[in-house]
Amino acid sequence: MRFVDTNVLLYAISHRPDEGAKAARARTLLRSRDLACSAQVLQEFVVQATHVRHGADAMPRADAAGFVHAMTRFPVQPITASLVLAALDTSTRWQISYWDAAIVEAARALGCAELLSEDLQPGMDFDGVRVVNPFA
Repeated sequence: MRFVDTNVLLYAISHRPDEGAKAARARTLLRSRDLACSAQVLQEFVVQATHVRHGADAMPRADAAGFVHAMTRFPVQPITASLVLAALDTSTRWQISYWDAAIVEAARALGCAELLSEDLQPGMDFDGVRVVNPFA
């Protein structure tokens, strides 16, 4: 199973001409059956996709809700106290932000071998969770 980070979801809804190739790749990825994500990823997606700074490109909240609902066809890791504690340890051990560590630990909790993200160093292996930049 592969874990998708928020940036994959955001590219999937992008209509920006300079993100055309990434948008197409993200949409192709989301047609896969072996994906997973977390409640954190879905929350970040809603906040970013509907943010007013996107102006006319901001997604209406109802559309964002529909997108999130569609994403629940994949396994979604909830935010739990044990996940938070594991993320704190991972953040310290690997010297990464708490939020990135929570993504790594959510991927681990779901048994994902790959974390699809452009936000972490490609090829980095967090004890069995390897970062892959799907847009490289």
